[in-house]
Amino acid sequence: MSDNAPTARALARETVRARILAAARARLTEEGPAQLSLRAVARDVGLVSSAVYRYFASRDDLLTALLVADYDELGAAVESAEAPVDRADHLGRWTAACRAIRTWATSHPGDFALLYGSPVPGYVAPQDTIEPASRATHVLVRIVTEVWDDPDEGPSRTGTGPAVGDPARTATAIADAVAYTRQRGFHTDPHPEAVLRLLMAWTTVFGVLSFELFGHAVGSVSDPDAYFDEVVVHLAYDLGLAGR
Repeated sequence: MSDNAPTARALARETVRARILAAARARLTEEGPAQLSLRAVARDVGLVSSAVYRYFASRDDLLTALLVADYDELGAAVESAEAPVDRADHLGRWTAACRAIRTWATSHPGDFALLYGSPVPGYVAPQDTIEPASRATHVLVRIVTEVWDDPDEGPSRTGTGPAVGDPARTATAIADAVAYTRQRGFHTDPHPEAVLRLLMAWTTVFGVLSFELFGHAVGSVSDPDAYFDEVVVHLAYDLGLAGR
């Protein structure tokens, strides 16, 4: 046996930890993130409440573990859906990634509420949730930024078209996003107009899902599947991922 192989005790601990996380995820769907209770989760897995603290020191620790697991699961789903698509097919890659986000969200509404719903009172997510939270978003950013300098296929450095607002105000408003795009290596010289449109597209994708999952689209959207696909394609055209 390898010296690095987990011990029976470690495997047993990981099994119980996984059961706790699974029970907590079920509670998210039934009750929502704000109502998550270690005592209730312990009861669901057949443990006394004090035993749960051997695996998670507090409710906040459990919430952080759930966030990391959910973000990683969502990110992996989006990466897996986008990876097989032809690299030159930016519209196809964008559509595949966005559909994967929706598939995961509609299959895990409680988890989506934890990630993108109302903040849990008294909880502040720690720094170690940032990288997992970025995985799905980075797929979308990478697809768009790859075509920013292609004059035949995507938007130029000056954006997807003429700026319709105040360029100076745009640059000031999204300076952090422009800097992030550069610092993370997505683009060496991102133009604020292009970044603005990317931000608009990103927030629209998750906004449409929030309206759907939280019931705000009732009475307006008759076919959520078709509506989401139409939004995604319209966003792709606005971003310059495909010609009209």
